[in-house]
Amino acid sequence: MNFKRSRQLHGCFAALMLAILTLAAVGCGNEKAITTMADPSKQGDVTLVVGAYSVAKDAMEDILPLFAAQWKADTGQEISFQQSYEASGTQARAIVGGFEADVTLLAMEGDVEKLVKAGLVAPTWREQGEQGMVTRSVVALGTREGNPKGIHDFADLAKPGVKVLYPNPKTSGGAQWDINAIYGAGLKLSEEQEGVKDPAAAKAFLESVHANVESLDKSGRASMAAFEYGVGDVIVTYENELLARIAQGVKYEVIIPKNTMLIENPAAVVEKYADKHGTRAAAEALVDFLMTPQAQEVFAKYGFRPVDKQVYAENKSRYPDPAGLFDIHYLGGWDEVRSTLYSKRGIWYQVLAGI
Repeated sequence: MNFKRSRQLHGCFAALMLAILTLAAVGCGNEKAITTMADPSKQGDVTLVVGAYSVAKDAMEDILPLFAAQWKADTGQEISFQQSYEASGTQARAIVGGFEADVTLLAMEGDVEKLVKAGLVAPTWREQGEQGMVTRSVVALGTREGNPKGIHDFADLAKPGVKVLYPNPKTSGGAQWDINAIYGAGLKLSEEQEGVKDPAAAKAFLESVHANVESLDKSGRASMAAFEYGVGDVIVTYENELLARIAQGVKYEVIIPKNTMLIENPAAVVEKYADKHGTRAAAEALVDFLMTPQAQEVFAKYGFRPVDKQVYAENKSRYPDPAGLFDIHYLGGWDEVRSTLYSKRGIWYQVLAGI
């Protein structure tokens, strides 16, 4: 074998090993990631690594080419992307564990705060846009066509014979929104009946719903897939997940409970990794782009409630306003929720253990 041919084979082998190592990094921590890698032969002047929660996947696959076109117009540079989509908690742990994402979109601010505590994201990340949030939604209920079980509110999920789906809050940020919404709805009911919030009544309400849960899936997207395969009678999920499926022709009914929760989803630059890769400017530009009317229209197309006020106003007819809509502050904020619901002796784990 001549020297030139040997060098060519060596280069191909090195490229193959680099690809294998990159895939291994994306799936770090023994977590399985859904990854779209850029073709090395088509990489441009900049490559951004995006690590996002699973529900954002469809919208981001439309938004990233728009951003690439804008970046090209502004800088003259070609830009390509490596993407990973996972349950929010899983994705946050992967980034902390060494998956070097430049930009992250997660289901809730608590997952971004994990990256702040790890020294990967700046504590000032909320200063961008709408306090760091790029989309909103509400916790909704999805039923089969015609709503055969007569589901109208969270209380109906506790009826005998109703099989309920929502994902596991240990891995899924979406599941935490779901659990928060059901628990918060229980607090709202106790206020209406007793004049004050009653945590014991809210816990009992959550228990009554959880008793009918068919399975706890890893992510909101996995839970939605199970529902589409025919598992369960009703799914607790993001409103946008249901609207996106209906837009694709799936026959679901969307039920917005009277008392339900506002969901807010953040995005941030993972500064430590972006600086390491020399992609800080492009990463910041992408996060800024997610808040532009152009990107917000795409999010609206996939059922999210836009954070851009004008885009939201143009699409408001699609989004009913529940009478008892509440946000995380009604539950005391994320620190209180993590302590009260999701600590080792918290309400959620008491519900799981039946105590």
